[in-house]
Amino acid sequence: MAKASPKTDVTVNPSDEELVARGKGRPTPTRREREAANRRPIVGGSPADRKAARARLNSERERARVGMANGEEKFLPAKDRGEQRRFVRDFIDARWNVGEVLMPVLVVFLIVGFVGARTAAASYSLLFVWVFVALFVLDCVVLWFSLRRRLTAHFGEFQRGTFFYILTRAWQLRFLRLPKPQVKRGQYPTL
Repeated sequence: MAKASPKTDVTVNPSDEELVARGKGRPTPTRREREAANRRPIVGGSPADRKAARARLNSERERARVGMANGEEKFLPAKDRGEQRRFVRDFIDARWNVGEVLMPVLVVFLIVGFVGARTAAASYSLLFVWVFVALFVLDCVVLWFSLRRRLTAHFGEFQRGTFFYILTRAWQLRFLRLPKPQVKRGQYPTL
């Protein structure tokens, strides 16, 4: 066992310079000072601060909305980003699609079906709706095969989910599409 060092009556008091040199260099804050430093509003600052933050947020949202409508890459959602998706959008926007008039036709024939519930017009309207849906499906299949060939030739491989992207873009009314169409009808994208 080790012996304890002998006790002495000498006390060592370091000088103030030594304490500052090895200490933190400032006095310990009081509890009141610490609580005051941590105190801040829970919800927000003054009404002017909240108003400024709201105005800034609104301007950022408006900028993002305009950027997305114009097709700027950084504002697009992930499903719309990339060269392939831009090519698909431009190709679909350049042509007439059966799906563009699908919704208005369905609404018209829904009204015809309700107005003339048990007439021959209702039967023919139902038949016409199914023929129109079949035309839409055929149009989408033709569009898919032509776009798949072009995408494979140009990009080598097409992105996953491209078929459903084509489908959803093709059945939307042109003026409701987001991002907005960047090309005119007949202005097909070049490879």
